[in-house]
Amino acid sequence: MSQNIERSIRDLREMDTLASGDSPLHRVSAGAKLLVTVVYILVVVSFDKFNMSGLMFMLLYPAVLFAVSGIPVSTCFYKLRFVLPIVCAVGIFNPILDRTPAFPLGSFVVTTGMISMVTLLMKGVFCLMASFLLAASTRIEAICAVLRKIHVPSMLVTLLLLTYRYAAVLAEEANVMTQAYNLRAPGQKGIHYKAWGSFLGQLLLRSMDRAEELYSSMLLRGYHGEFYYAQGGSSSIGDVLYAVSWCALFIAARCVNLTQLLGTSVLR
Repeated sequence: MSQNIERSIRDLREMDTLASGDSPLHRVSAGAKLLVTVVYILVVVSFDKFNMSGLMFMLLYPAVLFAVSGIPVSTCFYKLRFVLPIVCAVGIFNPILDRTPAFPLGSFVVTTGMISMVTLLMKGVFCLMASFLLAASTRIEAICAVLRKIHVPSMLVTLLLLTYRYAAVLAEEANVMTQAYNLRAPGQKGIHYKAWGSFLGQLLLRSMDRAEELYSSMLLRGYHGEFYYAQGGSSSIGDVLYAVSWCALFIAARCVNLTQLLGTSVLR
C-alpha cells in the first residue's frame, strides 16, 4: 500500500517537472495551447463513427507535439494506464451489435461495427493524448489564469487548483501515516479494519493542517482569488500564429478527408 502511495506522489511530482520544461511547446502561452486543445477535442469527437480514414490525420497533432516538446510517448500512456482500459471498453460491443459487412479483407469480412469500435477507440486515445500534452507542458497556475481571463467562475477555478495541489498533500500524509502504522504493526498486511476510523480521522486532521500551510504559501505568493502572478503578460504573435495555424488545419481536416487526399497524391 505504501509503495502505491509513493508511486502516486512521484507521478504527481513528475507532471510538475514536465510542465516546468523549456521546449518550444512549453514556451507557447497557456491560452494558445488551451484554445488549440479545446478545438482539437471538439473536432475529433465531431467525426462520424465510420470515418476512420479522416480521423487518422488528427494523429498528426499529438505526434508533432511529442516530438517538439521532448515528452516521451511512453510517459503519456503510463500516466493514462488506468483511463485507457475504460476508453478501450467504450465500443467493445459494437462488433457484436452491428454486424453489417463493410468490405472484405482477404477471407475475413470487416463489419461496420468493427470500424465504429476502432473509431471510438481512436477518438478517446487522441483526446486523452491532447489533454495530457496540455497538462504536461503547462503549469496548473497558468491554466487557471487563462480560465479566469475567459471569465470562468473563480470558485470553479480555485477548486480545480486546490484539488490538484491538495491531492499531493493528501497522498504525502497518507504515505507518512501508512509507514508509521507498518512500523508499529510489522508483518501485518494493510491496515486492520478496526483502525480504519481513527486512521481516516487522523489523515483528515493532518491534511487540513498541511492544507492551511499550503494556502498560506499561496497567499504569500500573491493569490487573492485571482492569478495575476501566473499570467505572464499578453500572447505574442508566435502564440497567435500557433493557435490559428493548428485550428485552421483541424477545421480543414474535418471538412476534407486529408488522409485520403494525401494518399491519392502519393500514389500519383
